[in-house]
Amino acid sequence: MELAVECQKRAEGSKPNALRRSGLIPAVLYGHKGAESISLTVKAKTVETLLKKHVVNNALIDLSIPDLSWTGKTLLREVQVHPWKGYPYHLSFFAVGSQDSIEVEVPLHFAGEAAGVKLEGGILDTVMTQLAVKCKPNSIPEAIEVDISNLNVGDALHIHELPLPDGVVAIGEPNQVVVSVLGSQSGAGEETEAAAAE
Repeated sequence: MELAVECQKRAEGSKPNALRRSGLIPAVLYGHKGAESISLTVKAKTVETLLKKHVVNNALIDLSIPDLSWTGKTLLREVQVHPWKGYPYHLSFFAVGSQDSIEVEVPLHFAGEAAGVKLEGGILDTVMTQLAVKCKPNSIPEAIEVDISNLNVGDALHIHELPLPDGVVAIGEPNQVVVSVLGSQSGAGEETEAAAAE
C-alpha cells in the first residue's frame, strides 16, 4: 500500500498551537540528508485520512514538499497524540529512499477457524497482532496471512513458523508464540478438581 502526502515547510518562528488551530499539524522529516531534519506542516484532514489506513511504521508514503522541490519515499515513524483529547499533534516521517532495507511492523491476518476451537471448545489466544520485519522499502507486505485451521488445543504457532514473503525477514525471538489454542476454562477447572481429589 503506497500513499501520497503533500507537506509544506514550516515557517520559522511559527507556533505549533497556532498551526493546529488553522488546521495544520506540525511534522518533521528525518533521514533525507544524513542527520539533517526539516520542520513541516501537514493538513489535519490529510493526517486523519492517513491514520484511518493504519500506516504507522508499515506503509510507504510518497512525501512531496513543493516549496523545497523534494519528493521521496518515507515511513511514518511516530504519531504523537494529545494525552486526553486524543487528536494527533505531531508526526515524524523518515526518508527511506537511500535505505537497502528497513524495519517495519506488519499486521498479522489469521485465516480459518482453529480445529481446537471449533471441535474441542478451546479458546484462541492471539499473543501478537503485528510482526516486526526487515525488508526492502519497496517490498513491505500489506499483511501476513497466518492459517490457523490446523491448530488443536495445546498447539501454538511461533515466529519461525510464519509464512513470510521472499526477501522479508522476521525480527525478534524465533520461538516467540504468535497464536495458540488454550483448553476451555470449564475443562481446566474439572482437571484441577480431579487432581485435588487424587
